[in-house]
Amino acid sequence: MKSNIIKFTLVFFVTLLLAYSCKGPQQVFRSENRNLPTSYGVSTDTTNVAYLSWKEFFTDSNLIRLIESALINNQELNIVLQEIEIAKNEVKTRKGEYLPFVNLGIGGGMDKPGKFTRMGAVEDQLEIQPGKNFPEPMTDLTIGLNASWEIDIWKKLVNAKNAAKMRLLATNEGKNFMVTHLVSEIAENYYELMAYDNILDMLEKNIEIQSAALQVIKQEKDAAKVSQLAVNRFEAQLLNTTNLQYEVKQRIIETENRLHFLTGSITGPIVRNSQRFLELDVDSLNYGVPTQLLRNRPDIRKAEFELAAAKLDVKVAWANFFPSLRLQAGFGVQAFNPTVLFRPESILYSLLGDLLLPLLNRNAIQAAYNSSKSKQIQAVYNYEQAVLKAYLDVLNHINKLDNYSKSYLTKLKQVQVLDKSVGIANNLFNSARADYSEVLFTQREALEAKLELVEIKLKMLNSKVNLYRVLGGGWK
Repeated sequence: MKSNIIKFTLVFFVTLLLAYSCKGPQQVFRSENRNLPTSYGVSTDTTNVAYLSWKEFFTDSNLIRLIESALINNQELNIVLQEIEIAKNEVKTRKGEYLPFVNLGIGGGMDKPGKFTRMGAVEDQLEIQPGKNFPEPMTDLTIGLNASWEIDIWKKLVNAKNAAKMRLLATNEGKNFMVTHLVSEIAENYYELMAYDNILDMLEKNIEIQSAALQVIKQEKDAAKVSQLAVNRFEAQLLNTTNLQYEVKQRIIETENRLHFLTGSITGPIVRNSQRFLELDVDSLNYGVPTQLLRNRPDIRKAEFELAAAKLDVKVAWANFFPSLRLQAGFGVQAFNPTVLFRPESILYSLLGDLLLPLLNRNAIQAAYNSSKSKQIQAVYNYEQAVLKAYLDVLNHINKLDNYSKSYLTKLKQVQVLDKSVGIANNLFNSARADYSEVLFTQREALEAKLELVEIKLKMLNSKVNLYRVLGGGWK
């Protein structure tokens, strides 16, 4: 266990070191020299259990079917998938902003100025063609192409597009993070349902035993060997055990409905083989190479991409202080009559360039730039928090799995001892060598120990599932 703690402490500090050790284009902002982590690639290390797909990690065919259904029908997951589509469209939008905009325009109209106006007097005195006066009214037909293009001198538009790409990748990692939690939550509820089935089975068996014991006590009372007090005590214990059934049955219903919700279905039973619950293996997990343990976690990669996007946002905001160059051009034909619309004399074109530099009211630009820097610092803290949380999660669940495994073996021995004690207590009571309270106490202890054994087994299975989750497994 100490070696595991040392390994994961090493992972934590190495990962944080990555967040501050990069140079060049990964710099967060020059004034503070805080840097982005290098991008994590998908590792090919097969020794780490986190790189196993959930179909390889879980072997129960009933559980696999539930997870498959959830990955198709879960409403929350489908909402996230639509967010990915929205992020994809945002990338396309940003990409289109630094490409030329070209529009085709077709227009028409007419104009009839009054004769006692300047334009009316001009048209009355001039001829539009030799020997031909201006038509009344004057028509105007136009067909042309208009283009505008902002020259990305400072890479403002390219950086905005790349920031959108980083957010798309972050959204996709958010989906992977959700899939990891969805898979683990389904497994937890599935094992919990099996545990409740076992608890209910134990209660029913104990009800049978206690009912038989009650009948024996009643016979003893009829033979004047015990008092009514003994009968009442045995009957009260039977009623208490019977009452526990209803609480467990309600938990079974709620857990089944939770699985229906997670899998996106409201019909059909939850198929499971609860008889094998206590026999399920909880093998030790191979954690792989320490420096790869946290790299598989989608939440850490999501924080990385958000940090990269925040860095690009700062560059975009900084570029707003510098001049922007926009080119505009137009080409087309315009005439008063369709018959002359396509003659060379009807051709028109234009070319215009604008160089705009903000001089006054730069406060808004400065405020946007300051906000982008603050968001970048916030993204750094979010990344550090994600790494710290991942480190503590892994460390906690490694210890949980180890301690619950030891606790299960201890509790199993206790159950075996108490099972023998129940038989001994019954024999002693029948031979009048023990009081009925000893039988009641021993039966109650045995039942409580068996229920605790099921609970510890459930905690073991959930610890294994959660360790798989915190290592970043389950999203593939």
